Amino acid sequence: MKRMKLLLTLLLALLLLAACNSSNEGDGPADNDATGGEEPATTEVDEELEAAKAKFEPLGEIPVPEDNEMTEEKIALGQMLYFDERLSGNNKLSCASCHAPGAGYGDGLATFIGFEGFEGHRNSPTIINSGYYKENFWDGRAGGLEEQALGPIQAEGEMNQNLDELIEELNAVPGYVDEFNKVFNDKITADNIAKAIATFERTIVVKDTAFDKYLAGDDDAISDEAKEGMKLFVGKASCISCHAGPLLSDHNYHNLGMEGDDGRFAVTGNETDKGKFRTSGLRGIADTAPYMHDGSLATLEDVVNYYNTGGGAHPNKSELMKPLNLTQEEVSYLVAFLESMSGDIPMVEKPELPQ
Repeated sequence: MKRMKLLLTLLLALLLLAACNSSNEGDGPADNDATGGEEPATTEVDEELEAAKAKFEPLGEIPVPEDNEMTEEKIALGQMLYFDERLSGNNKLSCASCHAPGAGYGDGLATFIGFEGFEGHRNSPTIINSGYYKENFWDGRAGGLEEQALGPIQAEGEMNQNLDELIEELNAVPGYVDEFNKVFNDKITADNIAKAIATFERTIVVKDTAFDKYLAGDDDAISDEAKEGMKLFVGKASCISCHAGPLLSDHNYHNLGMEGDDGRFAVTGNETDKGKFRTSGLRGIADTAPYMHDGSLATLEDVVNYYNTGGGAHPNKSELMKPLNLTQEEVSYLVAFLESMSGDIPMVEKPELPQ
């Protein structure tokens, strides 16, 4: 009898244990839901930053004129001419003298030094991304790169070379005669010289920057400080009022308050253009100091501080130039953002020149 009671007790215990386990298995998912479980973490979206980012766009491919297609042979010829001192009146200066690869395709000087030590009054603008501009030079006196290329060669204070004499000199170099015939199926002309140099200059492009990587979706490509600077660029500082579009330039001319140079006025004769200069694109800017048309600002911090004060006192100063009231921390954020727009500059060396 006792044995029977023991067996019944054991059987009842087993049944209770099975029922308990079944209940626990059924309750498992409900318990996880009740405690939150392991759900994916959500990332807080910075809406101000996303709105700022949406105002920018990639640079895209450089425009090429229909009558001057890019070829490897033409690029190589243009590179030869770019570095050849025979393009100057004294055979001592080349395009690279004022637009050197190692100086961000400028010369690192406030204002250029030209023919026989001539002291220019403007900064040598970089040729980085110059093929994207609708007009060239600080005052926009030249259109495309083909027109721009011949300007410094002929200018008395720059390379001081008569084009007819240059063509005669290059025709005396068999290697150049062969190169022009191969590239253009034509003789050496001023037009072909310009086309070759312009073609080479169109290869000097900076667009694979940390800033561009960020636009393409790499959120870690630029620093948190640079992101704060981006917000300021489109917001409080309103830099984007002029530095807009793919090139980060409005292709327009503005008076920033600097005196002593009539700028665009010399080209148009319009009183409203006095003291106006072209808005520069910003990619590669960290490598092209000093800044402004007169090279008077040595660093990017100097540039931002200049804008922060509202600029100079020129009577024709743009209405856009007003004090920004940025803190020094905000100035540093803007500088960080500008620095993110610089990338690897195409470095080229002086090739072997035709003889």
